[in-house]
Amino acid sequence: MTRVFSGIKPTGHLTLGNYLGAMRQWAAVDQHQADAVFCIVDLHGMTVDHDPARLRRLTRQGATLLLAAGLDPELCTVFVQSHVDEHARLSYVLECVATDGEMRRMIQYKEKAARERVRGGSVRLSLLTYPVLMAADILAYGADEVPVGDDQAQHVELARDLAVRFNQRYGHTFVVPKATLPRVAARVMNLQEPTSKMGKSDDSGPGIVYLLDEPDVVRKKVMRAVTDSGREVVYDREGRPGVTNLLEILAACTGGNPESLVDVHQSYGALKKDTAEAVVEVLRPVQARHKELCADPGYVEEVLRHGAEKARAMARPTVDTAYRAIGLLPPVAEPALNAAR
Repeated sequence: MTRVFSGIKPTGHLTLGNYLGAMRQWAAVDQHQADAVFCIVDLHGMTVDHDPARLRRLTRQGATLLLAAGLDPELCTVFVQSHVDEHARLSYVLECVATDGEMRRMIQYKEKAARERVRGGSVRLSLLTYPVLMAADILAYGADEVPVGDDQAQHVELARDLAVRFNQRYGHTFVVPKATLPRVAARVMNLQEPTSKMGKSDDSGPGIVYLLDEPDVVRKKVMRAVTDSGREVVYDREGRPGVTNLLEILAACTGGNPESLVDVHQSYGALKKDTAEAVVEVLRPVQARHKELCADPGYVEEVLRHGAEKARAMARPTVDTAYRAIGLLPPVAEPALNAAR
């Protein structure tokens, strides 16, 4: 069976973009058709300045929302990244295969580093190297496919390059993965800045629909979404990014085609109203299930504990093989007498 791996970073409250672009696909398709592995990648959350208590809180909330979105621990593996040591173990080995130039070409690093330089500061070293940790996340599990948004495709390409390079230099060890992109709403855009991704760590609250927003809050945000000059509803990603974003969100929520929705909406107001109601209905069951899970925290903890055990059993053989292949001396086994005791 094909193995699928993906993760969510707990750097902010999960958004409609996370759900439509990833989580819903995981629950509706991937966990039923593949050996699916999903995790909250909390180690990645430390690549920027963070509050420890908030990181823990968002990690738990993220795991709970994955389950609320429909991930079934009987069908897939759900866990927290830092609970499985193999991620960090493999990351350093892959850093010894990656190059400085590769890291500095990563788009997200270049953009964030440039913004920080303008402010007179500098970014953490972990921001430079975190694509290698992401590669370790993927390669440790022998993942065949990595469902991601289009902004993360470059990082999957790096994982492919590192896998191929390691296999050529040290012997076949890793499966070479490929990125898979959702058909619709691969990248939901900010409602106030429709040329920018709806990112969970952004400060533009009015432009971001969070999964736990109340229905009236959702409606208000969508109805206030930035549109474009003119009055006609047109699907044009370059020329009409605001309207196009609404069409794509509505299509993703209703299962339609964004271009075909143009004909049934004669005004921006009608499009916004239909989109707002569609988003409210899509989020309703997720929010209801989240409320149930919050009332039973012991269940969520048990899912994460069991998920980490499963993940560790999957990853350890591959990571141990990589250690041997690259030349590291295996640990000395305890004497048989001591083991018997």
